[in-house]
Amino acid sequence: MPDRYLCEVISNETLCDGVFAVAVVCGDLAGEALAGQFVHVKCGDERLLRRPISICCVSGGSLKLVFEVKGKGTSWLSRIKPGETIDILGPLGRGFSLPEGKVALVGGGIGVPPLLFAAELAGGSATSVLGFRSGDRAIMKDAFESACEKVLIATDDGSLGYHGPVTLPLKELLEGEGYGAILACGPRPMLNAVAGLCEQFGVPCQVSLEEKMGCGIGACLVCACATVSGGVKDMSRVCVDGPVFDATEIVWSGWDA
Repeated sequence: MPDRYLCEVISNETLCDGVFAVAVVCGDLAGEALAGQFVHVKCGDERLLRRPISICCVSGGSLKLVFEVKGKGTSWLSRIKPGETIDILGPLGRGFSLPEGKVALVGGGIGVPPLLFAAELAGGSATSVLGFRSGDRAIMKDAFESACEKVLIATDDGSLGYHGPVTLPLKELLEGEGYGAILACGPRPMLNAVAGLCEQFGVPCQVSLEEKMGCGIGACLVCACATVSGGVKDMSRVCVDGPVFDATEIVWSGWDA
């Protein structure tokens, strides 16, 4: 079983409409966390199921969680105040493996925050490609610019940076510079497109999947996804076998159970 912590809230910041950043003091958890892992948060006494939230970054004995309000649980969490306590299980799941050489981090929407931890571990050498619906949804831009060598933004409506998907600036990067790996987190269609581009250029790619979860510890199988290894298809649990997978392990379409 994962460790359970009662963590004191030290800040709650609104990043944009419906997106919040909550920082908590939790020394042991922060010290054990890896980039790409998540925690399971109890959102009030009325809700039985916890909410999985990726770890955005750690600083000393604190960690930051960035999330979008989707329902009653995350709505409750968005109203939490400094000095209050939240019940957290973690750290959970398999995180990113940071390889040697140049690394590009590709994020979309609420999949952007978990990549900040990886950017900080890369020691300022990473390039980030971040995608949003519009410029007013471009969260954590300053934090990534402080942590990365280069930051490229793409927006669906063209209001900031490239007009279109993150694969536009990513393709330019892969054509012009030698990257040892791509780490990506975001919606599944984006991850599929990024994986295809990496395959085209022969660059290893790790993807962090976003799936609904029940228990967070591999027992309920709610988060099962189709994978393949050595030519053998299987069902993997995102909460324990992931959320980070090698992109070649994911069956992106055409799964026949």
